[in-house]
Amino acid sequence: MPTISKASSFQTVITTFELSPGTCQDLVDELSDAYENFISKQPGFIGAGLHVNDAQTRIANYSQWERREDFQAMLRSDEMRTRTRRFNDLCRSFEPVMYDVVESYD
Repeated sequence: MPTISKASSFQTVITTFELSPGTCQDLVDELSDAYENFISKQPGFIGAGLHVNDAQTRIANYSQWERREDFQAMLRSDEMRTRTRRFNDLCRSFEPVMYDVVESYD
């Protein structure tokens, strides 16, 4: 499970997807399959969550990794490169960005 804490040394990745409402569920299905069958089994994976806005035009994905190198290795794998092409076909754009937690509030 992801932990939001500035004391953590984990790598946080937030990916936003821009899409049309008609493809939202298709992309959620693809992302869910990727997490259940591949991403969650990769070294360094800690946890993730998917969020969809009310209009179904954006998906936000939050994931955490032990190290940034773990995330990068997963992205560079042949399996993920194939899946990424499918994601790209279902949305207008998407961008994974690595973040460090600088503050958290409970």
